[in-house]
Amino acid sequence: MELPINTFKRAIQSGRLQVGLWSILSSHVTVEIIAGAGFDWLVLDTEHAPNELPMVYGQLQAAKGGTAHPVVRVPWNDMVTIKRYLDIGAQTLLIPCIESEKEARDAVAYTRYPPKGLRGYSAAPRASAFARIKDYATTCEEELCVLLQVESRAGLDNLEAIAGVEGVDGVFIGPGDLSAALGHVGNPKHPEVQAIIEDTIRRIRACGKPAGILTADEALARHYIELGCVFTAVGSDLGILARTSEQLAARFKPQPG
Repeated sequence: MELPINTFKRAIQSGRLQVGLWSILSSHVTVEIIAGAGFDWLVLDTEHAPNELPMVYGQLQAAKGGTAHPVVRVPWNDMVTIKRYLDIGAQTLLIPCIESEKEARDAVAYTRYPPKGLRGYSAAPRASAFARIKDYATTCEEELCVLLQVESRAGLDNLEAIAGVEGVDGVFIGPGDLSAALGHVGNPKHPEVQAIIEDTIRRIRACGKPAGILTADEALARHYIELGCVFTAVGSDLGILARTSEQLAARFKPQPG
């Protein structure tokens, strides 16, 4: 067997727009449905969702055959956690709250086997098709994609150093935490936040790295794409379910007043 090609990594490296969706509902059934909806990538969130490794294992299985490349957002920049998600077959990781060059270097090192990094070795994980991909340990790095999330003042201050680390494949702007860090918690549309997001997109691009972001606001998503965001998530499964169900109920129930 051969190592699966990371089509998402190839796409963002070549500057091809990748439109994504966030998966927060932590269900393999949901993932199977939305993975085939036509999106290019899909975040399986374990940072802000009630999602754990065995559940993500099933979600990775459910995503096979769909159009959306699964990206696992790990809960933290932690060597053991990253190792475990790589072993179950995640090829692309989104690592939150990176604030320094050292943290960026650590994140990359956690995805590489020695001598290049610190990833622990397993003889027959799902990632190697249970040892059916004979050269997995020596070739997997080519298909791994490391996306680092910048979402704090420290991260902004060190953005160029973070983006410049070898092995970093893209930088993702976290608008929620970034707005909180700037004193506008819960209001990522505040003009100050928007100005900094726009500047950050330009800075990431100037470093020669793909920029990414999440917003459920269609106008904003299109604006970020125009500014050069290559991987843009435009909503979430939770948002679709909550808002669409509310709209359906409202069409049949009399409104108060």
